[in-house]
Amino acid sequence: MAIKKIYIADDFHAFLLNGLDLIGIEYIYHPEATRETIIKNLNGNANALLLRSKITIDKAFLDETSSLEFIGRGGAGMDNIDQEACKQKGIFCFNAGEANAIAVAEHSLGVLLSLVRNITSANSEVRKRIWQREQNRGVELASLKVGIIGFGNTGSSFGHILSCLGSTVLAYDKYKKGFGKGSVKECGLKELFENADVISLHVPLNDDTKQWINRDFIQKFKKPIFLMNMSRGEIVCFKSVIEELEKCKIRGFGTDVLENEKLKTFTSEQSSIFELAASKNKVIFTPHIAGWTKESYRKISEVLLMKIKKYV
Repeated sequence: MAIKKIYIADDFHAFLLNGLDLIGIEYIYHPEATRETIIKNLNGNANALLLRSKITIDKAFLDETSSLEFIGRGGAGMDNIDQEACKQKGIFCFNAGEANAIAVAEHSLGVLLSLVRNITSANSEVRKRIWQREQNRGVELASLKVGIIGFGNTGSSFGHILSCLGSTVLAYDKYKKGFGKGSVKECGLKELFENADVISLHVPLNDDTKQWINRDFIQKFKKPIFLMNMSRGEIVCFKSVIEELEKCKIRGFGTDVLENEKLKTFTSEQSSIFELAASKNKVIFTPHIAGWTKESYRKISEVLLMKIKKYV
């Protein structure tokens, strides 16, 4: 099975297109593609598809295509692709998870520093001419035990940065073993519950992780924790987090993602919870930009091209 022609259904750096030209792979570049145009071009035309999160690749989509053999995801998360359905049809799926690892790690560091040193809230106060030093006294990263859940590309990159700054890193990964070394200690969930001061999430969204971080999970921690989510919004029960924040079980919450990122489509309950969260100084939001840098934009194309070359 080889890649013959690629339908590129999203925006990618020119490095990818130039690279495909150099190795002689035909492609159709259509960053404004819709579900309908993608299906049309995958029926007897292209046998490979490159996309980001524009559409959901589900069984219904696959049943409408006839020549698809490869799907490349421009990013890390594969939750918009039904990989089991692809496997059943013999379609090989790959991503570019390595490409934005540094970007996500740096963003995670920024959010964590903002939480433990009260940077965001203090900035807001000073702009209002409120000068409170003691109330904004922070804690140093080197004094914290940071639990990283998910020690793949982004989790391990974040762990490396924290180690250099003197933090104790406790890492848990359900799917990996034997990765602990140096100041990174591989551990189980029980040890995280007992010792962690911070929890940072770097896991994929799947049946095991959906709504995983809920009230019961949070209440297992011996100490109040700072919680950060740089994965997918649906991994965290947002309502539970805000409730536990009000109970002081969570010291601060930083998230790059939401359960529903289409803010204009919030239900009344989602809107109410969001407004409550937004009123809290100890909550930091960013709009799904952890892996969104100028460098990662190019790196995604570099990684995809490298993987495509294996199937030429």
